[in-house]
Amino acid sequence: MEESNSKAISVKALAKNFGKVMGGGDGSGSGAVAAVAGISFEVERGEIFGVIGPDGAGKTTLFRILTTLLLPDSGEAKVMGYDTVKDYREIRKIVGYMPGKFSLYQDLTVEENLKIFATLFNTTIEENYHLIKDIYGHLEPFKKRRAGALSGGMKQKLALSCALIHKPEVLFLDEPTTGIDPVSRKELWEMLGRLKKQGITIVVSTPYMDEASLCDRIALMQEGKFLMCDRPQAIIDSFGKNLFSVKGDNMGALLDGLREAKGVLSCFAFGDSHHITAEKDNGTSSAVTAASLKAELERAGFEGVEVTKTEPSVEDCFMELLSK
Repeated sequence: MEESNSKAISVKALAKNFGKVMGGGDGSGSGAVAAVAGISFEVERGEIFGVIGPDGAGKTTLFRILTTLLLPDSGEAKVMGYDTVKDYREIRKIVGYMPGKFSLYQDLTVEENLKIFATLFNTTIEENYHLIKDIYGHLEPFKKRRAGALSGGMKQKLALSCALIHKPEVLFLDEPTTGIDPVSRKELWEMLGRLKKQGITIVVSTPYMDEASLCDRIALMQEGKFLMCDRPQAIIDSFGKNLFSVKGDNMGALLDGLREAKGVLSCFAFGDSHHITAEKDNGTSSAVTAASLKAELERAGFEGVEVTKTEPSVEDCFMELLSK
């Protein structure tokens, strides 16, 4: 281990391709798909770092490389100073990994699953109970229940308990809130905040843009690349366009109409409205305003139109980056 390395994670030009047909040893042959496309980033010790992106963005592949379950084609990655290829044994001792798919023993009880994981790392439930108390407390009344019979939220709590029982220095959570109810989702993020206070570095992936604000820093990922990596508010502050929210009687036709409107740079459906971007007012008469956009849409025959200027979210920033 490099003592001088103060970063929890350090990644340089990391790449992983799948589905190569012919070509060189770098996996770049015909038909290859770049799951991770030469990304570089660092994670500070003790922070919550979020990897935000849709299904197929490359999040799981990245996590599997960082947890030594998959070899990269090129580049390097270090976790707490250890190389993921050369020092995989050391890394496996100090990381916890919760995969996106529930992968514990379905036929064993809650307690039996936790005991197995504790034994694998030469520890006991009692020794590190303080670390999982907040999480496992919800499960203890059901400790004799088979894991396969648990609800989605309870399964996530059990998986998190198993990932924590050996007191890891870095915790990797791959889409931990996918498929669970809003209450369990809120509880899980509260638990992550408490784990951070105990000095554990947390790397979490999610397709939910609204969870970005719960992280210290985030990376927006698409097609194996990081589109941007910064603090959530810094990403929002970098949004350099005016943003409007538009509603109307016929939302489907309205979306097409907005894309043809003068001065509109981009437009996409956003919940029960459409979000459109336009250049910021430069003092010319051609600048798009809420009033001018509404008037244009009404002239085009749209009814019940409401246009309001709004503040961007991380999702708006992600869509804007994709449009580039």
